[in-house]
Amino acid sequence: MRIITGKYKGRIIKAPKGIRPTEDRVRKAFFDIMGDISGLSFLELFAGSGAMGIEALSFGAREVVFVEKDINCVKVIKENIRSLIPEASICGGQITEVISKDVSGIIPMFSEKQRKFDIIFLDPPYYRGLAEKILQLLADYDILLSSGHIGIQHFKKDTLPDKQGKLVLFKQKEYGDTLLSFYQYEQESHISRNI
Repeated sequence: MRIITGKYKGRIIKAPKGIRPTEDRVRKAFFDIMGDISGLSFLELFAGSGAMGIEALSFGAREVVFVEKDINCVKVIKENIRSLIPEASICGGQITEVISKDVSGIIPMFSEKQRKFDIIFLDPPYYRGLAEKILQLLADYDILLSSGHIGIQHFKKDTLPDKQGKLVLFKQKEYGDTLLSFYQYEQESHISRNI
């Protein structure tokens, strides 16, 4: 895999064995829809290779947090960060953090610490109902900033609700068997940040 655009465009990203990496066209579509993310915080859940978070750094995100419980994936994420953008954690005002924990456990921990993000992206394993489960957790725990957005990559036959708590679905895009579903807070549904 390669970084598709931004300041690190063209650099190679290693992928751990046994994962389903987010396709280039889906990554590109996600960031095209998000628009300018310069200076924003980005949380990647089920990070895998860390491709989406690294792409966010390439697009100028201020802070990127990777959450992945598989130790082999964690090693690859750290290796990708070190080899591709070693300055990301210490220079240019960008911060990276790799957390080796289960997603279901880290969301309540973030909430307890009152830690919030501008953009949350998740690409859980398909066919396990995890997308809806984690969406429910994100609705229950307040870790998205009021003007923030959640992007979920999921199998197109795994339907997600139009509304989950105060989160509302405002956009969906289909790419083969994959759907990208975007949520934001209901009271902010009229604000699109040019989405």
